[in-house]
Amino acid sequence: MTEIGIGLVGGGYMGKAHAVAMSAVGAVFNTALRPRLAVVAGSTPESSERYRAAFGFAHAADDWRALVAHPEVEAVVIASPQTTHRAIAEAAFAAGKPVFCEKPLGASLADAKAMVAAAEASGLPNMVGFNYIRTPATQFVRQLLAEGAIGEVTWFRGEHTEDFLADPTMQANWRCFGRPNGCMGDLAPHMINCAVALLGDIAELSAKVDTIHPTRPGPEGPVSVDNDDHGQMMVRFASGVMGHLYFSRAATGRKMGYAYEIHGTKGAIRFDQEDQNAVWLYQATGPEPTRGFTKILTGPAHPDYLPFCQGPGHGTGYQDQITIEARDFLYAIQSGQPVWPTFRDGLAVAQVIETAFASAADGRWHSVSHS
Repeated sequence: MTEIGIGLVGGGYMGKAHAVAMSAVGAVFNTALRPRLAVVAGSTPESSERYRAAFGFAHAADDWRALVAHPEVEAVVIASPQTTHRAIAEAAFAAGKPVFCEKPLGASLADAKAMVAAAEASGLPNMVGFNYIRTPATQFVRQLLAEGAIGEVTWFRGEHTEDFLADPTMQANWRCFGRPNGCMGDLAPHMINCAVALLGDIAELSAKVDTIHPTRPGPEGPVSVDNDDHGQMMVRFASGVMGHLYFSRAATGRKMGYAYEIHGTKGAIRFDQEDQNAVWLYQATGPEPTRGFTKILTGPAHPDYLPFCQGPGHGTGYQDQITIEARDFLYAIQSGQPVWPTFRDGLAVAQVIETAFASAADGRWHSVSHS
């Protein structure tokens, strides 16, 4: 059994999730390559030391540069703000170290393109963190579509809706400033990635992007919000299938509204992340009076479920998605084979988002570049 030293940049919400995943993945999946928590870096030396003690890393680095250069770090996980992704990834690739980067890939399309160029020039394993696509339920849906369980797909509707900024009286925070922190930079990438994973490339789109609450209370009075609260797009996939995507951080009552509905010539599929261990499947077979959606609870027969639990219907959770990501990253390193989604897949999402902003600005349909 071989070990690999992991360097983690960022110890907040996602940093902790990746630290826990790297601690658990070897036991859960019996991986051939076992991660060793080598170095963690926060935004200050003090926070780095705090994360080291809390998560069980061997060392705390003063900053990300020291982490990338550390001799015990053999692979880098980036869980820091989007504006830092490019510099860290480029430095890690230059140092010969594989990179797993949280979504979105970069703070801009230019960042994403530069990161893909650096990754591909290095020839090193690289992955981007779209965790929701890895639930056993959605992996099962991908299988159903590949097997033609609902016939020829005719339509797709997807959303990623939450309500953490639905209250207009909530004070402005960091999410209210800077385009990368808006809904299109934060929530939209997940559902765009889902749509592409299930239906293939988006060929063209027409989008609207808006700010529901343009001002919010601040410490000294009202402040202007300079990014978006929600956005929607009509899309046509390269296959010709039509669809609609909606994203909102102000959808009152929605907590984890990563949901989709797929129509086909022989059936339909529904999924909602708020009930992440269930898939609703309709198949147009049998007598009409007995037809209806069937609720399928995930269990050991579904992808990546059994390593976590032997009981059907007992369910997997959010942290398990991150552990599956860790397994995939370790396999990419150990095998030398690319594992989806790579940086190039992250770039594909960035290109859709950039196209959506262009469409929202001029009110026209735009073709999506896939360069």
